[in-house]
Amino acid sequence: MANIVIDNIKKSFGAFQALKGVSLTINDGEFVSLLGPSGCGKTTLLRIIAGLETSTSGDVRIGEKSVIGLLPKDRGLAMVFQNYAVFPHMTVYENVAFGLRMQKADDARVKKQVEKAAGLLHIEPYLDRYPNKLSGGQRQRVAVARALAVEPGVLLMDEPLSNLDALLRLEMRTELKTVLQEAGTTTIYVTHDQTEAMGLSDRIAVVHDGRIEQVGTPVEVYNHPATRFVGGFIGNPPMNFITMPVTGGQVTAGAQQFAVPAQGGEIVLGLRGETVERAPTGQGLDMQVRVAEPMGSHLLLTGSILGQPARVILPATETVKNGETVGLTLDPKRLTWLSPESGVSYPAAA
Repeated sequence: MANIVIDNIKKSFGAFQALKGVSLTINDGEFVSLLGPSGCGKTTLLRIIAGLETSTSGDVRIGEKSVIGLLPKDRGLAMVFQNYAVFPHMTVYENVAFGLRMQKADDARVKKQVEKAAGLLHIEPYLDRYPNKLSGGQRQRVAVARALAVEPGVLLMDEPLSNLDALLRLEMRTELKTVLQEAGTTTIYVTHDQTEAMGLSDRIAVVHDGRIEQVGTPVEVYNHPATRFVGGFIGNPPMNFITMPVTGGQVTAGAQQFAVPAQGGEIVLGLRGETVERAPTGQGLDMQVRVAEPMGSHLLLTGSILGQPARVILPATETVKNGETVGLTLDPKRLTWLSPESGVSYPAAA
């Protein structure tokens, strides 16, 4: 296994700067997701690590050794692609063995590693089949097994579940987490799906506009977003942002008062929708409900707070009508305060 150090990587395509100085250290055996919207630079960064793209400047070190200038095959890594990339003219056994054959491994090692990888991914019954006889989820298991069979120091995964339907994604996410924990392989996983990133990762690097905005555990980036972008990108519904007046270092919400890191002017309240409790109007923040949607496990309210768009979650047992005004009390320990100018959050109170 190996650690990875990404040191001030920049990448330009003509006048367009895709990566603007990205630095990140990934520990040996760690699973880190690069999470962000399409076009943010996460796949470009993965391809630079893999050796499929050349950086404009900066360094990538795997196991303390710079790999800049090395061919992909000499970097000690394996990659799983979005489109599976299994060979249709080879059986599952031959697909899983492919990387080992390229390494000129002997037959005994090939057999041992194929059987080990197939066991981890539960594809032993399919070893004699061709890919056209497999489902999408089974083909993706073959692609992961092929990558793990060579025992790479680093595994790179580029949105490997995006072509699967929702149920298969859930099943494969569970499989991946179990398999990679057992294998102990250092893994970088590119995705725009926050559920995948939250469920799989030891840490998440949130990428936006060619930069990493925050690196932290799933709990950290969810509960303590470093920027407005992170809070708005992660969460379903996303974090609400309510601009509120500050007087004497305090914000007033009905009967509730909160000390904030500003003395006057305005501050932005970052509010997770599930952290509120229903209360009589006037006790906290009042919400004008436009639409109330029973979701089975909860009630989703869409409307406005202080004239600003908001979505909150109440228990499924609550009854709210469209057009109704409901009072909401806030948990002071679960609020995020952000600068209205920079969008950067203030440090959480001790």
